[in-house]
Amino acid sequence: MTDTAPTAIPPTAQVTLADGRVEIAPGSPQPSGPYANADLLPVPVEKRTWTTYNFSALWVGMAHNTASWTLASGLIAVGMDWKQAVLTIALANIIVLVPMLLTGHAGPKYGIPFPVFARASFGVRGANLPAVVRALVACGWFGIQTWIGGEAIYFLAGKLIGNGWSDAGKVGGYAWTMWLSFAIFWALQVAIIYRGMETIRRFENWAAPFVLVGALVMLVWMSNKAGGFGPLLDQPSKLGWGGDFWKLFWPSLMGMIGFWSTLSLNIPDFTRYGRSQKAQTWGQALGLPTTMTLFALLSVMVTSGSQAVYGETIWDPVQLAAKTDNVFGLLFALVTVLVATLSVNVAANLVSPAFDFSNIAPRRISFRTGALATCVLGVLIFPWKLYSDPQGYIFTWLGLVGGLLGTVAGILIADYWILRRGRLDLTDLYRTGGRYWYDGGWNWRAVVAFLTGGVLAVGGASFRPLIDGRPVPALETLADYGWAVGLGTAMVLYLALMMLFPPRQERDTV
Repeated sequence: MTDTAPTAIPPTAQVTLADGRVEIAPGSPQPSGPYANADLLPVPVEKRTWTTYNFSALWVGMAHNTASWTLASGLIAVGMDWKQAVLTIALANIIVLVPMLLTGHAGPKYGIPFPVFARASFGVRGANLPAVVRALVACGWFGIQTWIGGEAIYFLAGKLIGNGWSDAGKVGGYAWTMWLSFAIFWALQVAIIYRGMETIRRFENWAAPFVLVGALVMLVWMSNKAGGFGPLLDQPSKLGWGGDFWKLFWPSLMGMIGFWSTLSLNIPDFTRYGRSQKAQTWGQALGLPTTMTLFALLSVMVTSGSQAVYGETIWDPVQLAAKTDNVFGLLFALVTVLVATLSVNVAANLVSPAFDFSNIAPRRISFRTGALATCVLGVLIFPWKLYSDPQGYIFTWLGLVGGLLGTVAGILIADYWILRRGRLDLTDLYRTGGRYWYDGGWNWRAVVAFLTGGVLAVGGASFRPLIDGRPVPALETLADYGWAVGLGTAMVLYLALMMLFPPRQERDTV
């Protein structure tokens, strides 16, 4: 049999348990061949052990991080007041929770990671397209978060060691000690991910409450500096509630959605370890929108306080913490930043691309090798440039990410929920010639929907500060709604193409 020749579809080798979870039938061989390895195979039911608390703790640990902090503080920096910023972030996280739960459903039910889940719609080979796009986005996020963690080490060491560290000679615009701090934090994350998923689960369980306490301590410190909570809430909006605000609101909302649009795709990488659908549904619903909104409130209050105390809006919490003269307070604040950054970076930006890169060549690339590739690429995207400006960070980076990944979410949801009604064949997800092989391993309908949705979503967006101008100026009016445009367009077009041009494998199994 050649690699591209379809074969007859054999009887399924899976069983459905009373609670709805599915696994390979006892006594049946595990999927093998060029599209399977130990990291991509379905998690056995007995190893799907994550509870509601585990998922809630995962989200608390990921939501309470420096990048989340800068989302809210960045909105303050571009002119919103605390009420407008919290409203924008709360609404965005309620919206993004919906695709998060819809795509997360396949995890506990089938025990499969995101790149394998994507094979159902994109094809066994074609799944590499959304997987690589998702992985490259994660590389960018990993680099940004690693730069933040390195910055915390740099300021902490500077306070303890003195000017010899802080005023070291510069290389590429930054002190060489800053580059060293960046490298140290990079290596620390590699060490954690190398120990595997169980280590990550344990780390998230204790990191979550620690980070929340740290954020509350920073709020109390800033309120004392400002003379109470009043000045933290009295800073007026520079935009009002008129046209200026709404002009900024929509791209900001899409940017906030874009922040977690990555996880709305690859959440099966985590939910595949879920004990039940109830565990992942309640864990995510309790963990994501509530903690993000609370953290946003803490962030905007502290950032507004910085305006009252220092006469300028300091949106970077590391820069803000470095202003204290209390050594213990500084140590606690910066250690909190380090733990928070480790928490989200390892869970959100190393686990998923590790699976995604492994999907490219399962026989050659393991989970650990994929994670190491992510760490290297995260440096090569120059994260210090992406993070240097709140305008570019929120509107360019997050807007582009959300627009592109929204298209993938639309295709996954349409395929799994509307076309297949939540039914997948585990064995066929790993082999040539099955119902997910399509044409040479690619489903061209999904590719067309992805490309069309992607162009409409981000073609009219501004790429500053990366490049000047817009790739397709005629699409500028759609750019402010990138995530919604990408998701809606891809979903409708994919369904239309699948109905007008049904794959032969699908026709044969009807």
